[in-house]
Amino acid sequence: MPTRRALLGALAAPACPSMALLPRAAHAAWPERPVRVIVPFAAGGNTDVMARTVLAAMGETLGRISSSRTVPAGPAASGPSSRRGPHRTAISLLAGSGGSLTANPVLQANLPYDPLRDFAPIGLLARVPNVLILAPRMTQRSWPELLAAAKAAPGSLNIASPAIGTTGHFALELLNHATGAGLVHVPYRGGGSLVADLLAGNFDGAILELSTALPLHQEGKARILAVAAAQRVPQMPEVPTFIEGGVPGFTSTSFTALLGPARMPAEIVAALREAAVQALATPAVAQRLVSLGATPATPEEATPAGLTAYLVAELARYRQAAQLAGLRPQ
Repeated sequence: MPTRRALLGALAAPACPSMALLPRAAHAAWPERPVRVIVPFAAGGNTDVMARTVLAAMGETLGRISSSRTVPAGPAASGPSSRRGPHRTAISLLAGSGGSLTANPVLQANLPYDPLRDFAPIGLLARVPNVLILAPRMTQRSWPELLAAAKAAPGSLNIASPAIGTTGHFALELLNHATGAGLVHVPYRGGGSLVADLLAGNFDGAILELSTALPLHQEGKARILAVAAAQRVPQMPEVPTFIEGGVPGFTSTSFTALLGPARMPAEIVAALREAAVQALATPAVAQRLVSLGATPATPEEATPAGLTAYLVAELARYRQAAQLAGLRPQ
């Protein structure tokens, strides 16, 4: 997970010329200041691909082809802008996610940044719902059927998540709280070994991002019982939501969002916001995001106000889940 230095430091680090992304409207304000996008995700992963897909379309709207790069988590990721004059300093944007913007503030004590104060929100780009997927050996065909089995033998069903403090873990805690299912959490350290053990039947099921679980479901290797979204997703319209399965209002998503440094001038925010909205409305972009298991952000979500409202709601949800799980900031 990217560190605070990698996030805030990278926003201040100088950009190389090949990463320039200058909105036409910004030329008068910063004729010599390039704008780059930091993508602190594993290169080639679904989140990285989703972010780059939207950013490439934004670059076309803004008159330049945008480039982005993955920044490693650690001291090397932060470059002090004070080493260069103000006319050479880059304006850097961040493709942020739940780990740095909603999980860290809840799980880390004395976190030296505030996700609502230390960044300028531009807009939400995409959401990926969590799903409940069962091991191949399990016979239940629906969430109500699994819930009945869990209540008949409390503590008998083991459900994995990629790690403690992930959206999958928090979703499980909230699901237990809402239903009394008593599902036992099995934390992993990443999705790779989790998927292998799921297919081997080493636990009963898992709560994973749709982007990870979808290929398993489509190939018949494992079965998704329910999706934690407000509506059924187009990638698998046959699978009901938890809400349809009797859990009112239950949703759980990971996300990718675009943010800038605090005090970014309003005209730059506006230009980037408009480019993001246009990019997400492009059929090719929307289709690519859907193919990766994501849901493109709505025009309302792809705005500073929309992203802020989303982060406020997610932070409240994470705090509630952490309290239920007995997780204290460390």
